[in-house]
Amino acid sequence: MTSLTTARADSRASQVASQVLGEAGIGVALVALAGFFLAAAPHFATSGNLRDIMTQITLNTILAVGMTFVILVGGIDLSVGSVIALCAVVAGKAMESSGSSAIPLALGLSLLIGALCGLISGFVTERWKVPSFIVTLGMLYAARGAAEQYTNARTIYDLPKALTNFGTRTVAGIPAVFAVALLIVAIAWFVLSRTVFGRLVYATGNNEEAVRLSGHRTNLIKIICFVIGGLCVGIAAVIYMARLGVASPILGQGYELNAIAAVVIGGASLSGGRGSVIGTLLGACLLGVLTNGLLLMGVSDFQRTMVTGTVIIIAVILDAYRKRLMTRLSGTS
Repeated sequence: MTSLTTARADSRASQVASQVLGEAGIGVALVALAGFFLAAAPHFATSGNLRDIMTQITLNTILAVGMTFVILVGGIDLSVGSVIALCAVVAGKAMESSGSSAIPLALGLSLLIGALCGLISGFVTERWKVPSFIVTLGMLYAARGAAEQYTNARTIYDLPKALTNFGTRTVAGIPAVFAVALLIVAIAWFVLSRTVFGRLVYATGNNEEAVRLSGHRTNLIKIICFVIGGLCVGIAAVIYMARLGVASPILGQGYELNAIAAVVIGGASLSGGRGSVIGTLLGACLLGVLTNGLLLMGVSDFQRTMVTGTVIIIAVILDAYRKRLMTRLSGTS
């Protein structure tokens, strides 16, 4: 009994340490960064600026949630920036002449296009065992070209007022679009932590062969994760149109890198099997606070880009040390 109790205590200590090294550590870094900007930028803590930060991180949060599923199974999706443009122009075209009555149709089309692109990327990756990096790079170009072809490289401006009004609305002091992002985070957290599918996602990223030998179709699990990523892109496209009131075939450039950065800073492993949507949310918040704070301090665009890149590199280095420490802790528990 004593040895069993000791083993359980060691296991709990290891879990607590893992939590501290994961989301809690990112949370501490976020609070420290916010504290720095609170002292360095007088207008940082104003209610208006905090709402701006929440609005600014909405798109990246939604895209990063979808990216989390893909990265958890050891994949990567470089196409989300181009796919969001394709989703937006298809949905925008549907609303351009029909007005508010076409908003449900536009949302459905955006989700369908996003899911279809994710399905194609996932299917090709698994059917022919091609690295997802290459497949989604091809999808990046294909989706961007399709968006430009569909609109003849024209930006769509005439969007329903009801949609753009939603983009500026607040709920209990929180931007409505950010509330949508939080809802998506909550749903994703439930799926990954409270369902059999979520456990299979983690298991596939950790040891795909073991999952396959246990009778589960790992290729299907991976494809579903790519589809979930595509659905998140479809939602993000509608949020983009609601915020800015336009649908452009050139939007979304670089969005995939921001989403990947949020997931990596949030503690996910690019080799799969480790990460969480809570960490992803904190990673997106950290990037948003960093960008906003530097802007308030008058830092130039070029310097902000340099600082953001440096933060990502530091996050990867710290992640390597965190892996080693967690390995030691698991070995001693």
